[in-house]
Amino acid sequence: MADYLQPAPAKPAAHRGYALAVVVAGALLVFCAVLPWAGLEVRSELIGGGLANEIRGIDDTFGVYTLVAGLAALGCGIAGLLTRPRLAALAAVPGVAAVAVLVLFMTDGSGVRDRLSFDLGQVLSVGPVIKFGWFAAMGCAVAVVVLSVLALVRRP
Repeated sequence: MADYLQPAPAKPAAHRGYALAVVVAGALLVFCAVLPWAGLEVRSELIGGGLANEIRGIDDTFGVYTLVAGLAALGCGIAGLLTRPRLAALAAVPGVAAVAVLVLFMTDGSGVRDRLSFDLGQVLSVGPVIKFGWFAAMGCAVAVVVLSVLALVRRP
């Protein structure tokens, strides 16, 4: 009778699941840019202790690039959440950039590679360490890429 008075059927929340997952992964990537990524650790068995100096992600230019990539992925995910869920697939670009930047952090001169490292037996040991924040950031960046590709490929 009066079909124009009927409300349009709402899209189920499952249609926006990948976009929401991209938002969460992008937000976690932003958070991981603040966590410690690397450090220099000094240990001595002679005194039974050690010291550690931590480098947070945002203390390095590569960490700032990762933060910007996380914000871009977060923005793409929000755009996909609010409009079309397939727009979240655009987050693959900053996700791949974040993975590349994280690899560059480890291989370039500003990362851990050029840090001082030596070992004098049990008396003194100095060496670079990779902290949990770098691994978390790499996991979040890979998650952004995978989830954004799934947002494009999967049919909701």
